[in-house]
Amino acid sequence: MTRTAAIIGGGVIGGGWAARFVLNGWDVRVFDPDPEAERKIGEVMANARRALPMLYDCALPDEGSLTLCPTLEEAAEGAKLIVEAVPERVEIKHKVYAQIEAVNSEGLIASSTSGIMPTDLQSRMLHPGRLIVAHPFNPVYLLPLVELVAGEKTDASHIEAAKEIYSSIGMYPLHCRVEIEGFLSDRLQEALWREALWLLHDDVATAEEIDAAIAYGPGLRWAQMGTMQTFHLAGGEGGMRAMLAMFGPCLKWPWTKLTDVPELTDDFVNKVGDQCEAQAGALGPRDLERIRDNNLIGIIRSLKQSDWGAGAVARVHSNSLRQMPDDGPPMVSARRVIPIDWTDNNGHMNEGRYGQLFSDASETVMAAVGADDAYIAKGLSYFTVENTIKFFEETHAGELVEVHSRVTLGEGKKLRCFHEMKRVGDGELLATSDQFMLHVSLETRRSCEPPDEVRARVEALAALHAKED
Repeated sequence: MTRTAAIIGGGVIGGGWAARFVLNGWDVRVFDPDPEAERKIGEVMANARRALPMLYDCALPDEGSLTLCPTLEEAAEGAKLIVEAVPERVEIKHKVYAQIEAVNSEGLIASSTSGIMPTDLQSRMLHPGRLIVAHPFNPVYLLPLVELVAGEKTDASHIEAAKEIYSSIGMYPLHCRVEIEGFLSDRLQEALWREALWLLHDDVATAEEIDAAIAYGPGLRWAQMGTMQTFHLAGGEGGMRAMLAMFGPCLKWPWTKLTDVPELTDDFVNKVGDQCEAQAGALGPRDLERIRDNNLIGIIRSLKQSDWGAGAVARVHSNSLRQMPDDGPPMVSARRVIPIDWTDNNGHMNEGRYGQLFSDASETVMAAVGADDAYIAKGLSYFTVENTIKFFEETHAGELVEVHSRVTLGEGKKLRCFHEMKRVGDGELLATSDQFMLHVSLETRRSCEPPDEVRARVEALAALHAKED
């Protein structure tokens, strides 16, 4: 089924939305009057195509189409979802909604505003019930959080529909149940930013020192636990109650200036700007984006291992993308992009990761014969006894590869597979694996005969794949 989203505004956020949807198989139409819009969106798309597939252990769906439209009306007409990502001025947004409603009376309208109340946004609409706020975080194509906020006239069914849409593209839809300026995350972020500006303004610390105070400490904790759970854990066995008893009185001390903002004089703005530019050094925006994306990929992939936080969201989405392969021959047992954390100092894929990829491929073959996760949970599986891997060409981060598998032996307890790892772009053979497995009981940790239905399936695949020879 073709799904179409319209993106009104192709800046950093709009371009990120376009990338997130296109790479998840949606057709996207974008309108932005900026004459540089095509170039800017193209650069965001290039970064997203490189980064997002590295999060997953299987390939993303086929890309949807991306069309830049000459008018807003052409972009919005017939779209199931209309994403508004225009500047943070209510009068501009009202004008945009009027243009949308002139050509589309049914599509869900989702504003990317960072803090404007949805009730204010929908105040002049003909069909206000379909407007919600869906506030993302940059880079939209990697970070899963999207805050969903309803206005006074929003139909609750549209919030539920939005949850399904954003979950389907690998995001974590957080329903902000109370309509409040700045929503949840920005209120927390801006409190910290405000204090950081004061520290810089008062020459307590430089921009680089302020960032170090977060990046090397609290930021690493926040990447997998929020403020509340972090402090609950810091209280030891007493939890949050112990923390509040110990440090609660400190909250009344005048440490921070949370309700005050330093005057943004030209001199102060230049001071902040100069320090941030010095901190970046020779790195331009695109350089910093790639570094940021690499770091986020590593953090989120790490969190996937413990099925935690943003990693749990990526795991659920990755599992939803998996499909059982055709019997073949050969079976396409794995299809994925090589992530940045699979490479070594030589700039190519680490030898151990070939074993990981071929192991993933063998698990697909096992699932195809009935030895899937449910089967293993019942106490039976296949264990690798011998595996010979040969390397032919280098493999690099960002490359899309496939593993083609053939069952070369299937009788009794024995299952043997021959895997070929190929680069999708040119079909180049990169590595092979000759893997011999035995069926085992997880209770005794000894080999045993598989059930008749599994043995029959293994034998059938071996006979089918023998025809290729």
